[in-house]
Amino acid sequence: MVWFDVLWVMPEDADCVDDSNVEHIAQHGLTMEDVEHAIENPLGDERSSPTSERKIQTGYACDGSLIDVVYEGIDDVTIYPVTAYRLEE
Repeated sequence: MVWFDVLWVMPEDADCVDDSNVEHIAQHGLTMEDVEHAIENPLGDERSSPTSERKIQTGYACDGSLIDVVYEGIDDVTIYPVTAYRLEE
């Protein structure tokens, strides 16, 4: 199991929770727990997004569905999830 510190609200946005990505991820039917579970239990290596500098990690949500998590690396152990979505199996 891999361990990361997950930031859900960037420090500069702490005054406005609406700027967090929790709501955006929820629009895809996922929770913070789903994203953290997928990141901590990866399925294969991370890869780079073809359209940005962000990383993508595939893993399983808590319900066993396969998801991709797109995130920014803040430092060696801290990530900021940008979005996550279910994959077709």
